[in-house]
Amino acid sequence: MDNLVEFKAADGAHVVVEVAGDDPTGGARLAARGGDNGPVQAPRTFENSLESARAAAESALRVFRDGSLQPDAVEIEFGVKLTAEAGAVIAKTAIEGHLLVKLSWTPQQPQQPQQPQHPQQLEQPEQPRRAQQPTT
Repeated sequence: MDNLVEFKAADGAHVVVEVAGDDPTGGARLAARGGDNGPVQAPRTFENSLESARAAAESALRVFRDGSLQPDAVEIEFGVKLTAEAGAVIAKTAIEGHLLVKLSWTPQQPQQPQQPQHPQQLEQPEQPRRAQQPTT
């Protein structure tokens, strides 16, 4: 059965998240329930709950960007599961946590060496022309 967890955002808005399973608290005790059938009230704000996911993303990016691979782009994908007590946790697929990492490099165009110019190909500056005198 799916349950609802209500997070309060920093701006005062309410964010209601549907969580799978019978225990929306993620195994922890309930903080508060809004009525008999109402959503579980999360003790943390929505932003605070996502802080651990942001920290995980920053850490993973740092590992792949600062390593010896030096990719041009890093793409990290992971599922985020929200619970009332724990906030955001990396969601699992089957038995293990799910994290997909894509690294990409832009192929560099090989630079062609410049050909030395032959003296015949060099442009000679024009010599000033002398005025011809009429012949008598």
